Amino acid sequence: MIGAIAGDIIGSVYEHSPIKNKDFPLFSARCCFTDDSVLTVAIADAILSGFPYVDSVRKIGRRYPGAGYGGSFFHWLHSDDFRPYNSWGNGSAMRVSPVGFAFSTEDEVLQQARMTAEITHNHPEGIKGAQAAAFAVFLARTGHDKEVIRYRISNMFGYNLSRGVDDIRPSYSFDVSCQGTVPEAIIAFLDSESYEDAIRNAISLGGDSDTLACITGGVAEAFYGSIPDEIKSKVEEILPPDLWEVTKAFCDKYR
Repeated sequence: MIGAIAGDIIGSVYEHSPIKNKDFPLFSARCCFTDDSVLTVAIADAILSGFPYVDSVRKIGRRYPGAGYGGSFFHWLHSDDFRPYNSWGNGSAMRVSPVGFAFSTEDEVLQQARMTAEITHNHPEGIKGAQAAAFAVFLARTGHDKEVIRYRISNMFGYNLSRGVDDIRPSYSFDVSCQGTVPEAIIAFLDSESYEDAIRNAISLGGDSDTLACITGGVAEAFYGSIPDEIKSKVEEILPPDLWEVTKAFCDKYR
């Protein structure tokens, strides 16, 4: 889970200033957490507490009204109307990594990922994106190699994972859809040699960088098994204490 949050923080600088190479500083004074981190922590909080996902997302999301939410989600967050709004946006996929770490069977992961998505993103593509991202984390965490992960995700969700980062980068641009984000984020992991390399791959695509790196970061952490201490320290430094407390509790329980 820290891997997803770190990806968000590192990618935050490039969300509106995209780059097309891997040669950039991981952290700068402008790095910050965004809605991706806030909502990832909210999903972890629901898993730890047993509260419904909708309750934790609203509780924690409302503490950070300026985190950078999309317009439809912001309206939903502050409305008295709890109904989902049929979104296919990548917000369902960027917040779901705790599911892949916490649950122990494929069926549980897919069902819980669906539940996290459906509170807002009940469009089929929104649900599929969340399930694919969580399932990739689960497969990586449970010892499957990259080719198995590529095959399982491709066959279950119909994503084209036969491309490489170098194939995608030249023509890729900012895309807020699950279908235009989740496959690319998983490919960024599949083409990597380490956690840091995966994050650099994701950001170098030049798209919705914080969300790409958040999704990639969750899968990469699950696969490579650890994150460099200096990256963990920066996450603790940048996250507010309440978000860090949930993050630490989740990581301690689901290490």
